[in-house]
Amino acid sequence: MNLGNQVEWALHCMTVLAGMPEEVQVPAKVLAEFHGVPKEYLSKSLQLLSNEGLVITSLGPKGGYRLAKSPEQISLLEIVEAVEGKKKTFNCQEIRRNNPCSSKKSKSFSSVCSIAAVMYQADEAWRTILRKTTLADILTDLQKKLDPDDVAKNMKWFEDNIKT
Repeated sequence: MNLGNQVEWALHCMTVLAGMPEEVQVPAKVLAEFHGVPKEYLSKSLQLLSNEGLVITSLGPKGGYRLAKSPEQISLLEIVEAVEGKKKTFNCQEIRRNNPCSSKKSKSFSSVCSIAAVMYQADEAWRTILRKTTLADILTDLQKKLDPDDVAKNMKWFEDNIKT
């Protein structure tokens, strides 16, 4: 499984938005510049997040993005699925049926393939972890790990770059 770049970008942007005061709206251009990613591609991710009701967007010179719900109410899985979709990571093609030595009507094919069953369990395992983890959990973890001076510098950078 390989999640696209836009998932990482969306997760980081949502974390930034979660750390902002509720009334602050951050433009896509500012988020893109902060993370060093192309604005055009980031904007697509932000639009997908908006379509799923995870962010609120407003237009105009003071427009931008902010969370639509509290960080405690947004799981990482919601963010990943907003960007990548909800399809399963494994798509069983039933190639076991191509075996030239078995009957196509064999009872061996009546249940889910053993390999597919394990892959489906693995898919659900990572989804369970992401479903249980919220943006608030990430913020709590970051508060423990980040140097307070770095946090202050980041907040000052945003204050300087968001038109108020």
